[in-house]
Amino acid sequence: MTEPLRVVLADDQTLVRTGFRLILGADGIDVVAEAVNGTEAVEAVRRTRPDVVLMDVRMPEMDGLEATRRILTGAPGAPGAPGAPGAPRVIILTTFDLDQYVYAALSAGASGFLLKDVTPEQLTAAIRTVRTGDALLAPAITRRLVRRFTRRGSDAAALHRDLAPLTPRELEVLGLLAQGLSNAELAARLHLAETTVKTHVARILAKLRLRDRVQAVIVAYETGLVSAGAHEAAEQPTGLTGPTPPASAGLGADAQPAAFPNHFGR
Repeated sequence: MTEPLRVVLADDQTLVRTGFRLILGADGIDVVAEAVNGTEAVEAVRRTRPDVVLMDVRMPEMDGLEATRRILTGAPGAPGAPGAPGAPRVIILTTFDLDQYVYAALSAGASGFLLKDVTPEQLTAAIRTVRTGDALLAPAITRRLVRRFTRRGSDAAALHRDLAPLTPRELEVLGLLAQGLSNAELAARLHLAETTVKTHVARILAKLRLRDRVQAVIVAYETGLVSAGAHEAAEQPTGLTGPTPPASAGLGADAQPAAFPNHFGR
C-alpha cells in the first residue's frame, strides 16, 4: 500500500491551518506537523522529514522565505541542505500576488507559489504535483517570471550559460519545456512516447544540475535558447487534469481561465 503524502503546514493564522488540515486530511494527505513561524517550520521539517511543506510568506520571528532558504539551500544543519537525504518540496502560500515574493521564493528554492484562495482540489493537486518532482506556478506568475528574467540581459547571474552538455534533441525539449508544454504535449509535438520525454527531461535536469523545471525554464531564457516572444506566441499554459477552475481562483488580476496551475510536468 502506498504511503500517504506527509506535509508540514506553516502559517501563523490558526483558521488557515485548520482549514488546510481538514482539506488535506479529506484527500488522504497527512499533516505531520504545524508551525506558526519560520523557526518552528525549520524545526518541524528537521523532526518529521515531510514530503512537502506548505509555507506562508508572512510570519513572525522568521518569515517563510528565510525558512525556505534554511530548509533547502545549505544553512548549517538545514534539513534539505545539499547532500541531505529526502529534502522536501516547498510550496509558498500567500494572499499577495507580488513579484517580490515570487522571485524571492523561487530563488530560495521553492517548487511552487500559490495564492491562498485556491480551491481544495487545486491545493491537493499542487501538493501531488510537486511531490513527483514537477514545479508549478500560476500562469500569471509564469508570464511575469519570463519577463523578469529576459529583461535582465547580459548582467544576469545565469545559473548555467553553457548548454553544451545537451544533445540536439535535449535542446529541443528544453526549448519547448520553457514554453510551458507538459510531458504529454511534448510527446505529441515531437512524436515520441511520453516515457521517452520524461527520460529527456530527467537528463536535462541532471546534466545542468537543476533542481526542477522552474530552474530549467529560467536557464532556457537566460541563455537565450528561447525568447519572451516565443513564450507569448506559444500555446496557452497547460492546466491540471480535472474540472476547470474559475478564472479568479488564485491567479491574480491577469489570470487566464482554465489554466491553473501551469505545471511543467505530466
